[in-house]
Amino acid sequence: MQNVEPRPPSGAQWTIAAAGQEAVIVEVGGGLRSYRHEGVDYLDGYAADEISPGGAGQVLAPWPNRIRDGRYTVDGETYLLPLTEPERGVALHGLVNWARWRLVEQSDDSVTVEYDLPPHPAYPWALRVRGRWSLGPEGLRAEHETTNLSTEAAPFGFSVHPYLQLPGVAVDDLVMRVPARNRLVVDSRLLPVGATAVAGTEQDYTAPRRIGAAQLDMTFGEVIRDADGGSAVSLTAPDGATGVRIWADQQFGWWQVFTGDALTGERHRRSVAIEPMTCPPDAFRSGRDLIKLAPGETWRGAWGIRPGV
Repeated sequence: MQNVEPRPPSGAQWTIAAAGQEAVIVEVGGGLRSYRHEGVDYLDGYAADEISPGGAGQVLAPWPNRIRDGRYTVDGETYLLPLTEPERGVALHGLVNWARWRLVEQSDDSVTVEYDLPPHPAYPWALRVRGRWSLGPEGLRAEHETTNLSTEAAPFGFSVHPYLQLPGVAVDDLVMRVPARNRLVVDSRLLPVGATAVAGTEQDYTAPRRIGAAQLDMTFGEVIRDADGGSAVSLTAPDGATGVRIWADQQFGWWQVFTGDALTGERHRRSVAIEPMTCPPDAFRSGRDLIKLAPGETWRGAWGIRPGV
């Protein structure tokens, strides 16, 4: 009988390093397991012998967040996705986050991985999803692309799920800025039922302020864009001495912020998941900002993490 060498739950580990930084990209899900700069872990990742907890570092495609009842309709045809969050009766976070991605290219400071999503009865379109992760003087940069390999247009949305932290600073004490004018109102299943302006409310983070006791699992929209069309969310320490920013280009018009209150054990409220999204939750049903990828068409978007104030 042949002995099989055990593998980490997240599969192959691809380490890149440059400019005082190190990051680890993993085979399972093609996502980000760790990121540090000058020895400081700005990503609340997970160990090589762990299964990704709470979606940590995962790539979310062909949809982010939740789809009500896992049910959606395209061109008169209704599809039913597996309910991957059964307690809420929703399909959560896409179809690629537990698949094994393949290595395309690797150098000291970058790695490119991809996954071919086959047609599925609940999502009958073939997609090629690719991610290039690199490190440089500006921090971590992730460039993603998705190509429709099918003969019909495919509904598509994209996000990532990094948990950010400032070691030694509790979530309550983090000072956060979210450049968005409104937020979605959700029901008990965390599905959108409306939207409201944040100005003058406890959910207004357009100017940096302390998170405090706020329990957030919230979608922010009407993004206030920078001159280049992108936007960024920042976390800083109370004294302003340390901080980290997560930025996203013009392809991303939504931010999800999750303070980890639903997580258990030591991960409970230890860090903040800050997720740039191309569309809001339930976009397969609402159509809001949903991308329709034509046959052979490629979508491209980029985001990254920058340590510093």
